[in-house]
Amino acid sequence: MMRNLKLTVAYDGTAFWGFQVQPGELPTIQGTLETGISDLTGEVVRIVGSGRTDAGVHAAGQVVSFMTNSTIPVENWPRALNTRLPIDIRVIAAEEVPPDFHARFSAVAKTYRYLFSISKEPNPVALRYTWWVGRPLNLQAMQEAATVLVGKHDFKSFQTAGSSAQTSVRKVTESRLISTLSGDSLVPGLTGLIAYEITADGFLYNMVRNIVGVLQRIGCGKLKPTDLAEIMAARDRRRAGQLAPAQGLWLQQVWY
Repeated sequence: MMRNLKLTVAYDGTAFWGFQVQPGELPTIQGTLETGISDLTGEVVRIVGSGRTDAGVHAAGQVVSFMTNSTIPVENWPRALNTRLPIDIRVIAAEEVPPDFHARFSAVAKTYRYLFSISKEPNPVALRYTWWVGRPLNLQAMQEAATVLVGKHDFKSFQTAGSSAQTSVRKVTESRLISTLSGDSLVPGLTGLIAYEITADGFLYNMVRNIVGVLQRIGCGKLKPTDLAEIMAARDRRRAGQLAPAQGLWLQQVWY
C-alpha cells in the first residue's frame, strides 16, 4: 500500500547547487535525498520540496514529501535515512500524512531568516552562514523599513528575472530584526550577529535576498528607511540594487 511521507530536513547548502535537481552530475539537496531514499527502500522516488532554495542557501526546516511502498515504521525514517546521507543533510522528523498532502501546495506560509555579521573582522566560523558587512548597522532604520513590508503588496521590485510565478503579489505577516547576539555567544568570538526574519504566504525568486540587499544599504546609511516603500512601489527590479549573498539565508520553517 502506497504511503505519503513528510520529512522535515535541515541542511548546510554550501556544497550543493541548490535544492532542485540539476542537469549532469551537480550535487543538489533533492538529488541527494532521492538517492538516499532509493538506497534505503530500493524504490525510484521523486520528492517534492516546499520550495527551491538556491545554491549556498541553508535550511533549518525544509519540508519534502513523497510516495513510497516501504513498510519501514515512520518513526525509524530519520535514523535509517540519515545513515545514507552526507553529514550536511539531516532528516530531523518524519510523519505519515494523508494522500493529498503536498509539501509545496499544502503550505500556507514560510519563514526565512537572514544573518548578518557586523564584527570588525570576519569570523571564519560564521563566514559560511552569514553576510559579513564588517561595520555597525542602524537597526532602528532597518526595522522602520522592514515594517513597511507587512501586508499584501506587489513585490515585483524584489523578483529576479527567470521566475515562473503568475503574480508578484504576496502577503507578508512578519518582517523584523529579531536579535543581536553579543558576548553571551556559545561560540568563542562569534559575536555581532543580527538576524532578519520574514514570514509570508509565498516568496518570489530571490525575493528575500533582494529585500535584504535594500535593508543592508539602509542600515549602512546609503538609503533612507522611506526609500524601501518607494522601491517597492516602482515595481522595477533595477531599483532594488544589490542582491544579498546566498550564504546568509536560511529557510527556517514551513507552515501547514
